[in-house]
Amino acid sequence: MNSNYQKLVERLEETSRLGGIMGILHWDQEVIMPSGAAESRAKQMGVLAGIIHEKSTDPEIGKLLDQLKDENSFDGFEASNIREAQREYEMETKVPKKLVMEMAELSSKGHQVWAKARSENKFSDFAPILTQLVELKKHWAEYVSPELQPYDANIDLYERGTTMAEITPVFEKIKSELIPLIKEIKGAEYQPDSSLLSGEFPVNKQEALGRRISEDMGFAFDKGRMDVSVHPFCGGSHPTDVRITTRYRTDNFIESLYAVIHETGHGLYEQGRMEKGRDLPASEALTMGIHESQSLFWERMIAQGFAFCKRYLPLITETFPEKFKGISEEQLYEAVNISEPSFVRVEADEVTYPMHVILRYEIEKGLFDGSVEIKSLPDLWNAKMKEYLGIEPDTDTLGVLQDTHWSGAAFGYFPSYTLGAIYASQFYETLKQEKPDLENEIESGNLAIIREWLNQKIHQKGRLLSVPELVKQVTGDELNPEIFLNYLKNKYRKIYRIN
Repeated sequence: MNSNYQKLVERLEETSRLGGIMGILHWDQEVIMPSGAAESRAKQMGVLAGIIHEKSTDPEIGKLLDQLKDENSFDGFEASNIREAQREYEMETKVPKKLVMEMAELSSKGHQVWAKARSENKFSDFAPILTQLVELKKHWAEYVSPELQPYDANIDLYERGTTMAEITPVFEKIKSELIPLIKEIKGAEYQPDSSLLSGEFPVNKQEALGRRISEDMGFAFDKGRMDVSVHPFCGGSHPTDVRITTRYRTDNFIESLYAVIHETGHGLYEQGRMEKGRDLPASEALTMGIHESQSLFWERMIAQGFAFCKRYLPLITETFPEKFKGISEEQLYEAVNISEPSFVRVEADEVTYPMHVILRYEIEKGLFDGSVEIKSLPDLWNAKMKEYLGIEPDTDTLGVLQDTHWSGAAFGYFPSYTLGAIYASQFYETLKQEKPDLENEIESGNLAIIREWLNQKIHQKGRLLSVPELVKQVTGDELNPEIFLNYLKNKYRKIYRIN
């Protein structure tokens, strides 16, 4: 092996392992850390971020990359590692260590301030931190990509190569067609019965049900775990240590169950990464949009499908016999696919969910171009909710304070959710074409056929391809919102008996 490449690999592996430690600290903060440790944890994460930054910006890496530029004897995997290392090095060396540490410390502190403000319904307590975070990310953008608009630089962190110029027309198209569909559904004469999903569902039974289905999907619990957090997420440190979380309500088991399925989709992506070089960038997930496509694929297309409901109704009935005895597959299918505007994004159905994302995208654009003032956010949020979904939250907890993303300076992340939904619908259409017996396989409990297809087509590709290249290779198409919109229209007009 090329000696310069081997030296680069050793440095990349070291940085990756330090990042894994940061991942565990973040998981601990969200799941089990005592609240009194918030200040010390913020400082710990700030110091660790500084160390990772020093490692990532070591001039020796720059020298190695310069020497490797003139060589062309690398295979696709090696070339991908060099390309990713170059991108990361250029990004990291442009940002002062002081700013990196300041952002890490403020983000950790911001999470605690946000959580308290959310619980107390006091946006005014979070606004000063949010103001600082936006300004820091503007400064960060000036260092990293001065040629881009600040918000585009932030988007690029999660959806590399994607800008507002591409996203805005796609979102406008979705908005123009979903707002009328949402109104159609609301005005439909036939409304499915969702009362079977309400009742008293003991948490221990919910836990057992979620774990069983996660295992059936293929999540390896000897290389992962499931816990409880305020906001469900998938984290951890390595494909052999993948940590998913959910949250429980005793009056509604569906929210928790589908959060488990969603996060298991993320977890399967991580556990299914290529075996080669798992501490190297080429093996990592491609973008957040592709990552989100995997969780939404399982949650929406598979688990909310009729075949899945038919397969798991007996297990659900066994788990909650008093509530589900005598319930048909059709009743369960329609109930889990109820479409109704709701205040909380993570509880939204697949028709209304994109409007939650577009609302946040438009607000973030405004925060970064200066057209939106932070003090106006609660009123602006509520006005957009009214316009897009026909409902208006009566508290900031249910409105502008509901998401954790801004507290961690994750600006530009929200578009990934709906880009992921579009990709998921495209992958699903392709899978159905390639596996025409898919519904029967799901009914028989063969979920492995889905996991293996995703693993082969997407998970093991890592960062060897760009997003457009991957989507083209899997589906033969580019990003196509029409497939997503047709999927939603066909499915929901049938459920709601809309001609």
